[in-house]
Amino acid sequence: MAGEKNKEKLILDSAVALFTSKGYQATRMEDISKRVGISKGLTYFYYKNKEDLFMALTKKAFDQFKEEFREVLRSKGKNGMEMLTDLVGKIINFSKEHPVYYFAILNFLDVLKKYNDQSQRKEIDPMILDSIHFHKLLEIHHEPVKLGIQMVSLGIKDGSIRPELQPEVAFYTIWSMIIGFEKMSGPIGFEGKDTKISTEAWQLGFIKLMQDMLRGTIQASRPAIVQTSLF
Repeated sequence: MAGEKNKEKLILDSAVALFTSKGYQATRMEDISKRVGISKGLTYFYYKNKEDLFMALTKKAFDQFKEEFREVLRSKGKNGMEMLTDLVGKIINFSKEHPVYYFAILNFLDVLKKYNDQSQRKEIDPMILDSIHFHKLLEIHHEPVKLGIQMVSLGIKDGSIRPELQPEVAFYTIWSMIIGFEKMSGPIGFEGKDTKISTEAWQLGFIKLMQDMLRGTIQASRPAIVQTSLF
């Protein structure tokens, strides 16, 4: 059993390496088998096809993603707002350090959107729908979000986040902002753009706006106009 688990891990690790260097489309199951040093037939014993393998990789990505959330929740002496700020940094780093995992997570969100709509479900590759790992993902994909919602709830309780916010709505809004942040890194990092903002300033500004949204900002009062007579 331990040997089987080790082979499964080797196949997944090999897939991650090849998807990173060659891309998902260009990588064949045969390439993965060669890298691991096992027969193609044995690879198919563990994973029915490349789509099934990618769903297993996506499951692993969500497990690792959830660990990022857990690590933040385990931090001592931090309020909810500080935890969410740390989480934003962790997710941004995760997207850079584990691009294949992050791509797999975003890809699954797109698949899930189609899966939820009966009229679009037929557009999903049947080999994905047939994957046992896809059905495991349907059960566990919300677990990281539940931890994020917990952070918002803690912030409301400790006073670092404004009390009228609904934790689920607040966290899903933050999650969508983080996805947008990562998507906008291309246009903002492009040298030929007209707007004058650095990637570093964008990240700092993004975090501050998120904090203002969660904290609630006090409207700046206009300076009083002192009327003086000219005569």
